Amino acid sequence: MAAEPVKRITDIGPPSYEKFLHPVIKKNYGLWKYHETLAPGVLCHVAESGDKLFTVRAGSPRLLSVQSIRLFADLADKYCGGYLRFTSRNNVEFLMDNKDNIEALKKDLLANGFPVGGTNNAVSNIVHTQGWVHCHSSATDASGIVKAVMDALYDRFTHENLPAKLRIALACCLNMCGAVHCSDIAILGVHRKPPKVNHDTLPKTCEVPTLIASCPTGAIRPATVNEKQSVEVVEDQCMYCGNCYTVCPSMPLNDPDNDGISIWVGGKVSNARTTPKFSKLAIPFIPNNPPRWPEVVEAVVNIVEVYAKNAKKYERMGEWIERIGWPKFFELTGIEFTRYHIDDFKNAGLTYARSTHIKF
Repeated sequence: MAAEPVKRITDIGPPSYEKFLHPVIKKNYGLWKYHETLAPGVLCHVAESGDKLFTVRAGSPRLLSVQSIRLFADLADKYCGGYLRFTSRNNVEFLMDNKDNIEALKKDLLANGFPVGGTNNAVSNIVHTQGWVHCHSSATDASGIVKAVMDALYDRFTHENLPAKLRIALACCLNMCGAVHCSDIAILGVHRKPPKVNHDTLPKTCEVPTLIASCPTGAIRPATVNEKQSVEVVEDQCMYCGNCYTVCPSMPLNDPDNDGISIWVGGKVSNARTTPKFSKLAIPFIPNNPPRWPEVVEAVVNIVEVYAKNAKKYERMGEWIERIGWPKFFELTGIEFTRYHIDDFKNAGLTYARSTHIKF
């Protein structure tokens, strides 16, 4: 008799996702027929077997408190048999096979301050980076701006009344650990001054060869200051990435007076109708004005409303801009055109095969 295979138990890596699938998903894995929208934030997925799975999507902060996580877990236990998931844009989705629980769940979510929506032709939750809460090189905050912007766009989240889906992203610096390079509207924190070199502490806290090697553009050079080994920064070569500060705390990049926000528009990942697009500059600089960033909120809301009024059905932000032309976009939105909008970079971005469409 052959021996049974040994089941190995390991704590390396995450547990298998199959352990957390809803029973209806497991039963009908890969055998789905169609899905439909029952209401903003409420979807119904129908399998070939006739089984139905209902999804209720609610917006949530990216940085969740323990109390919020426990609330979501309690609601999932109460209405969904404990099954929920988080989307890549920080929405929480409750998965259920009982349609009768939908309205009660929506009522409890709203009572606790979590709006239901973000599906189809609506503004989804904003995907964003760490900001001042955690990141050591951020030029602006993330959670604070996202909260202020989504407060102003609340109705655009709970109602599906835009020409097409609208995706907003925020990255607190140009390293872009958010999806700002390919979003309909992107909020990007920008540094405008090179890092400051503290020559007194640098020799004590930093390894100069490692510091020089950390710069991707070669802007950091060895130097002798006050008879001590230090470095200098060639400002024309600095791209304000903050790599140097990561390895050397004596080269801080943050600057309250010169750091701020830029707004980019027209990007998308989707292959529907047109190929994916990169975001392009709309507003080069807005100063930081916490805690509610009114200038940033006003700029984003203005772009959203102009787009909603003028775009055709199913037309994404970038597709609308390409149809009317950039001069018309600046005219309609009232955004000032500056020398910073002139793209003089030489790259192969337009020649890369960005689409998954097959051409013969």
